[in-house]
Amino acid sequence: MIAMQRCTLTLFLALLAALPLPGCGPRETTTTTSTTVGGSTDTGAPAGGKTYLIGMSQANKGEPWRQAMNDQLAAAAKQHPELNVVFADAAQNNTKQVADVENFLQQKIDLLIISPNEAAPLTDVVAKVHQQGIPVIVLDRKVNGEAYTMWIGANNREIGQKAGEYVAAWAEKNGRKPCNVLELRGLEGSTPAKERGDGFRAGIAKNASVKIAASQNADWLREKAVPVSQSMLTAHPKADVVYGHNDPMAEAAIISAQNASVDLDRVLFVGIDALPTPDGGIKSVMDGRLDVTYVYPTGGAEAVEWALKILKDGVKPPREVVLKTQEVTSANAADLYTKYGGK
Repeated sequence: MIAMQRCTLTLFLALLAALPLPGCGPRETTTTTSTTVGGSTDTGAPAGGKTYLIGMSQANKGEPWRQAMNDQLAAAAKQHPELNVVFADAAQNNTKQVADVENFLQQKIDLLIISPNEAAPLTDVVAKVHQQGIPVIVLDRKVNGEAYTMWIGANNREIGQKAGEYVAAWAEKNGRKPCNVLELRGLEGSTPAKERGDGFRAGIAKNASVKIAASQNADWLREKAVPVSQSMLTAHPKADVVYGHNDPMAEAAIISAQNASVDLDRVLFVGIDALPTPDGGIKSVMDGRLDVTYVYPTGGAEAVEWALKILKDGVKPPREVVLKTQEVTSANAADLYTKYGGK
């Protein structure tokens, strides 16, 4: 304070004007917020050997499952110093993700890995990359058309159907007639949201007593699912089942149910993802919050494996690599937590 008093007002204002304002840094002005992993930052990079630049365009990092995808992809890439992977986070913004991919083209990437925010808005830019002869691995969510090299992901419709069949059997066993379901859906326009919804409906068709009483989007995000599920539970206080298209949304519904003094023992909570983390779906089942969830592999390690085969060995990959799921209940949750590396 004393030193400042000794400064003239003019000098003070000049210094103040030179300081960067909060929130006005590069994150707000650059096209791509990126993190680099691999050869360029790894002291194990091959001296004089060929290296490959891979762009990884992520739909968002707000979902724990997507952060796990990035982490697993980065860990796999670090095992191969010839790979240099640059990550970009679209933050659930289609326009941002298109710009991220365009930025990767300017960086002259050798291969693109992309998990699209939505199918239609990303189709053209993915096709542009592919048409330039750059291999494209579409990870998890899909784009429209055939202009990409390969797709890696789980069968979302199958997972949704398994969840629906579980609910149908549970309702029959527990005499829930009718059985009213509240559905918390993923981002509208994303292929997993449609497929998990369609599959679930096919699964519950085995029991005519099971009906979807309400269905709303919460965009895969826990924070959005809290108010959405609160409204749904207010409108349907006697709901029998909550089906979340992912575990964070199902967990949000548990919070809402607790706040509404709903008897949790009479409600079946179903999720998808089953991350083997302390705050993931498998541990939630172990702790008695979620009743059932389904393993949804991220495909991060598999994407690196196939990128190497394509770039180094010239392998022509299959059009699709479908990753397997597993149903997680209280009977097997502890074993699966260990199997998938939970700590």
